[in-house]
Amino acid sequence: MKKILYTFGVLIALVLLVGAGYAYYLYDSVQETVDSDMYVELERDRDKDEAEEEESKLEMDNREPLSFLLLGVDAEEAAQGLADTIMVVTVNPEDDSMKMVSLPRDLRLTIPGRDNPDKINHSYGYGGPDLIMDTVENYLDIPLDYFVTVNMNGFEEIIDALGGVSVDNSFAFEQNEFFFEEGEHELNGEEALAYARMRKEDPEGDIGRNSRQRQIVNSMIEEGAQLSSLSNAQGLLDALGNNVLTNLDFEKMRKLQQNYASARHDQETLELEVDNERIDGLWYILVEEEERERISEELKYHLDISDTKVANLEDDEENE
Repeated sequence: MKKILYTFGVLIALVLLVGAGYAYYLYDSVQETVDSDMYVELERDRDKDEAEEEESKLEMDNREPLSFLLLGVDAEEAAQGLADTIMVVTVNPEDDSMKMVSLPRDLRLTIPGRDNPDKINHSYGYGGPDLIMDTVENYLDIPLDYFVTVNMNGFEEIIDALGGVSVDNSFAFEQNEFFFEEGEHELNGEEALAYARMRKEDPEGDIGRNSRQRQIVNSMIEEGAQLSSLSNAQGLLDALGNNVLTNLDFEKMRKLQQNYASARHDQETLELEVDNERIDGLWYILVEEEERERISEELKYHLDISDTKVANLEDDEENE
């Protein structure tokens, strides 16, 4: 079984929310790394006219809600392979909050331009970031503003560059030849990956694993927020430049830091209820339409595009 990346929250913390903050510490180096090594222009961005690009800038300046697609891939380079981990993140700066939902890599759905239903992670292999963004947008019925992709090597390398992470383990277990006693631990990159991957010994299964992932994410957010005192600043830059691709350029990251960083203090993970089924000899994850609509509506509400929320806001304005 292929390894699963647990780097999405890492990227939110370092790239989307706090990473640009350390531009004031190594401004020129950060700008060069982001714009030369990490930034990639998507077809959808390339097709925008000047008015649309200006509207995009105004959204950040006006602190409007934004959405991100965060991807972990199973290849040596972030531009290749299948998307083994897929997470949608919405950020609402008005109430300083973030919502995250993971989409299983074996989720069965329709990929734009393909005749038959397929696994969602194949969309990245078929058409890269543009196609998987289109696929997720169609499935959840929400717009996606930006994507961030990291490869398998990035998880350990980024954590090591940060100097490790702190976790509080609720029960003792062994994973990948590491033994984690109950209590607080300081973990390096390899240990953190093992800690995040464990599922079989957890009585809560995936729910328990998700909890450990969030511990690591939160620890990395706190470490990333202290980047001005980071002793291995260039090492972190190298790790990000070698392992991350995004359509966020340096200027947009800087605006995210200025206008959205406080949202990291209020994070909520939405759980998607799923079923398993073998179809034509392959295992798929299936989601009932009612469940898909529930998650879609929660994300729309957080992005201020829900019909219900828009109607409530209009009523409030009329009553003022």
